[in-house]
Amino acid sequence: MLNVLKGMYAAEASYLAAGGPGRADFAELAPFFTEDVVLHQADALPYGGVWRGHDGMERFFLAMSAAWESFEMVRQRMISTTEPIVVLTDVRARARATGRELEFPILQTIEFRGGQISEVRPFYWDTAAIAEATR
Repeated sequence: MLNVLKGMYAAEASYLAAGGPGRADFAELAPFFTEDVVLHQADALPYGGVWRGHDGMERFFLAMSAAWESFEMVRQRMISTTEPIVVLTDVRARARATGRELEFPILQTIEFRGGQISEVRPFYWDTAAIAEATR
C-alpha cells in the first residue's frame, strides 16, 4: 500500500508539473486508483463534493487547477501505515482569484482495494480561509 501511495504522489507531482488538467495526461495517475474510486472534499471548498471514478478524479483536478495557481505539497508524513493510511501534508498554495498565498495542513485517510486507492477523505484545518482566498 505504501508503495502505491508513494507512486501516486510522484505521478501527481509529475502530472501537476506538466500543467495538470488539459495539458497533462491523467493516464499517468489512473493506474493508482480503482475504477470506482471515491474522493470526498469538504462542501465549503470551491472543489467540494464527492468525486467518483476516473472521470470524477479528472474533473476534480480541473476544479482544483481553476482554484489554485500553484499547489505545492511542502512536506508529507505518514501518520498511520496500516489501513486506512493517514497522511499529514503541509501545503503552500496561491489562489488564482485573489493571488493570496496560504499555508495549511491537510490530513487524509486513504483506503485501498486490490492494490489501488479506492477512497480518499481529506480533512482541512480551516475551510473558510481556503474558500475566502479562492473566491
